[in-house]
Order: sequence, then structure tokens, then C-alpha cells
Amino acid sequence: MRIALLEDEQEQAEHIQAVLAESEHTCDAFSTGQAFLSAVRHNSYDLLIMDWQIPDMTGIDVLRIARVELDWPIPVVFLTQRDSEKDVVEALDAGADDFLAKPARPAELLARINALVRRSLPEKDKEVLSFGPFNVDTQRRVIKLHGEIMNLTDKDFDLTLFLFKNQDRLLTRDMLLERVWGVSCDINTRTVDTHMSRLRRRLGLNPDNGFRIKTIYQRGYRLEAMKTSPDSAVNRAQVH
Repeated sequence: MRIALLEDEQEQAEHIQAVLAESEHTCDAFSTGQAFLSAVRHNSYDLLIMDWQIPDMTGIDVLRIARVELDWPIPVVFLTQRDSEKDVVEALDAGADDFLAKPARPAELLARINALVRRSLPEKDKEVLSFGPFNVDTQRRVIKLHGEIMNLTDKDFDLTLFLFKNQDRLLTRDMLLERVWGVSCDINTRTVDTHMSRLRRRLGLNPDNGFRIKTIYQRGYRLEAMKTSPDSAVNRAQVH
């Protein structure tokens, strides 16, 4: 899981990064609100951890901006020395999902993070998922469109399933390489572009079938459900 951390105290940031690394999470730390916002605008993260008191603006201001600009409801944990009831209410009202007072106990921090991520992602342990006219059999690794089996490679299947499970979320090329190909920019990002172009043709990910793959200039891709399609009301996975 990729996490962005807003924390201006270097020792505290390094401690949190170490705790997260022990659970195999990747954590990028930023000491200012502007640097943090720039990172979350141009990269794909699974969760944000934010301090309240930072040099250039308040964590509350950063959170409000992030909630307006980000294209999906990313989970946010506030981690700060401010722990009065008023502060907790203000953070939650601004869009935080959880609130922890410093110093955070490592086990509790990890438990809270895992709980938030579980609630924010679609169920992954079901055998057959339905997205509009598309049926995805995760055990047989088969995708059907209107009941017809699509001719896909294993990598096409992995990429399609990842897109459906992250509908309406910006996915950078680097993130797709990491999550689908299992590499960290060790291969040319044109690989992602080639597969996306092929999926549009082979799988019928187009408005006629209720979805489109939108290219976000210089950033990546987003699978969008078309609001005018009769199938677009199915925006979340339904279990058969």
C-alpha cells in the first residue's frame, strides 16, 4: 500500500515510515503542505496521514484542499498532538476518517490504517463480480461481456480487474506498473499505454458498454462509468 505522510518533524516522520515499512507499506514523507499537495495531485496513494501543525499552512487547510481536488474519497488519518474534543470534531468535519494523538502506538496505527483501507476498497474475496454488462470470474480468470467470453491475456485480465476495482480513481502509470506488473519503473511506461489501447479494443471499454478509459494528460488513466449509460448505475461491484 502506498501512503503519503505530512509531517514536518524529521524524527517523527522517519519513525512512522519505519513502522509502515515493517508491514510492507511504502510511505513518502513531506514536511510542507505545498509539497504534500503536489505529490498527491500527481501520484496515486491508497491513504494519507496528516499532521495538524506544519510550517506553511494548517493540516486542516491541506485536508480541505485535498478533498476538493482529489478524484476519489481517499482515506485520511489525522496524527497530531492536538487531541481536544474540539480539534477532533474539526478534523472529522473537514474530511478526516480517523484521528490519532501523538505519539501513536505502532500496532494501533497499523490497525486503524488497515480498517480504513478495508472499508474503502471493494470486496476482493468473491468469485464473480459484476460491473454493468461485464462479469469477472476471479477464480477462472475469465471476463464476459454480455455473456460472451473475452479473449484476453493473463496481464490483460490483471489490468482489467485492477481498473474495475479502482473505478473513478486516477491511476498513474508508475502505480499500474507496480501493482499489475510488479515492477517499479524498471520497464518503459509505454507498456502501460500499449495495454490500455488494446483493452479499449478487445474488451469494449467504451461508452456503448457503460465505461470508458480516460487518459489523464501526463498523469495516467481513469476508468469511468458513463452517467448516461443504462448500465452506469452499477458503479460498485455486485456479487453473484
